[in-house]
Amino acid sequence: MYTQCPHCLTVFSLDIPKLGQGRGQAVCTTCGGTFDVTATLTDKLPPEPFRLLPEHVRSKHPPRLDHAVYRPGPEVPANAGRAAQPEATQAPVEPSFTPRFVQDRRAPPARERRWPWVVMCLLLALLLAAQVAWAKRDLLIADPVVGAWLRQACASLGCELPLVRDVRRLHLVARDVQAHPSVPGALMISATIRNDAPFAQPYPVVTLILSDADGHRVAMRRLQPAEYLDDAAALRAGLAPGASAALLIEVADPGARAVAFEFGFE
Repeated sequence: MYTQCPHCLTVFSLDIPKLGQGRGQAVCTTCGGTFDVTATLTDKLPPEPFRLLPEHVRSKHPPRLDHAVYRPGPEVPANAGRAAQPEATQAPVEPSFTPRFVQDRRAPPARERRWPWVVMCLLLALLLAAQVAWAKRDLLIADPVVGAWLRQACASLGCELPLVRDVRRLHLVARDVQAHPSVPGALMISATIRNDAPFAQPYPVVTLILSDADGHRVAMRRLQPAEYLDDAAALRAGLAPGASAALLIEVADPGARAVAFEFGFE
C-alpha cells in the first residue's frame, strides 16, 4: 500500500504492521511532519505523471462491515457442570469454542448468456466453410466420392451443379476429313468426342491443325463451342458423363499441301 505526506508530497510505501503500529499516524522522514496515512491510502499508484494522490472522503459515521468471513462460537462457562460433582474432584474445564464460517449470503452472480456467441461462431464457421467449398468447387465436383454425394443432393433438391472442365477426360473416338459436297474450295471435317468423366463437362474449345508432309503447320483454327454447336440448351447442359457428341466443321481448303490434320481440346 502507498500513502503521501501532505506537507512535502513525498509518496511512501507501508505495510499493515506499520499502519496498525501508528494507528493511522506516521512521521515523514523527508520533512519531519506528522500526518494521517489513511487520508491518501491506496493499494495501487495512479499512472504517472501525478503530483497529488486523491484523498478519501471522510464519513460522519463509521462504515458498517456486513460480509463476515469468520465468527467464533459462544464460550462455555468455566464452572458449567461442576454442581453434580464434589468440589474436590472437579477438574478445570478449558474454555472451548467451535469456529463457524459464515456463508456469503450474497446473491450469486448472474450467468452470462453465451449461447448468442456460440450461435454466431457456428454461423461464421459455416459461412467460412461455404466460401472454401465454393472456391474449391471444381475439385469437389471432380472428386469421385464427394462429387457423387453432391450430385445426389442436387438431384433431391432440384438444383444444378456448375460444369467442371477436364479436357484430359475428353477423347476423340472418330474423325474424318473430306471435300465439301456443295461448297467448292472447302473441307468438311467430322469428329466424335466422348466424355469419360463421371460428371458433366462444358463443350470444349476445339483446336484444328492442318499440316503438310513434313509436319509443318499449314493452317490452324480454334473453334468456340457456339461455332460448331447451334443448340443453346445442349450448350447449357454440357456433355453428360459417358455421352458422345458429333462435331461437323467446315473450313476453307488450304490446298494440296495439307495432308494431315489433328484435333486438340482446350
